[in-house]
Amino acid sequence: MSLGLTSSAGAYPSISQIDAPPTVDVSVNKDKAIALEVDNKTWTCPTCSPNEKYVLQQLQEKTRISDRNALATIMGNIKSESNFHPNICEGGARVPYNACRSGGYGLIQWTTIGRYNNLGKFATKYGYDPSSLEGQTAYMINESVFQRYLPEFEGPGKTVSQYMVPAYYWLGWGIKGYREHYAYDYTKKMVFS
Repeated sequence: MSLGLTSSAGAYPSISQIDAPPTVDVSVNKDKAIALEVDNKTWTCPTCSPNEKYVLQQLQEKTRISDRNALATIMGNIKSESNFHPNICEGGARVPYNACRSGGYGLIQWTTIGRYNNLGKFATKYGYDPSSLEGQTAYMINESVFQRYLPEFEGPGKTVSQYMVPAYYWLGWGIKGYREHYAYDYTKKMVFS
């Protein structure tokens, strides 16, 4: 006794059986359409210096970091390293890239010979002055060490203290100092607008 059932595969015509697929109307009724507004809000820091504002903007434009605490942690660490002065040699001397002979140099105090030399190579390759804010910010974001830890900053929901862990591995600081305190200060100064 057959129940007359067919398999589900047989319920639809095969590709070879479709000679002329139906036309699908994808037109939009402009009178009834609802315009969508794109929300282009970002974190800003109205009371920050121009250098701080530039770095904050670039971090958001060139990465997928959107979490306030992540951005604040990076900013607090840069403040601790250089106070956002790109032409600073460890110890405080304001000198061009090729005049810093010992210690760290620049925004994040690139200290190892490899990281320091790679700043110069990056700047030469892409037409930047290695002593400039623009050149160092571009290098910082593209540097392999930062890129290694970038996914840790791109995920939302961590505290500043939690983001300090990848910040440590990114920078390898010897003295923690006030960097976490600075980061918490940035969380209070940043505005989503």
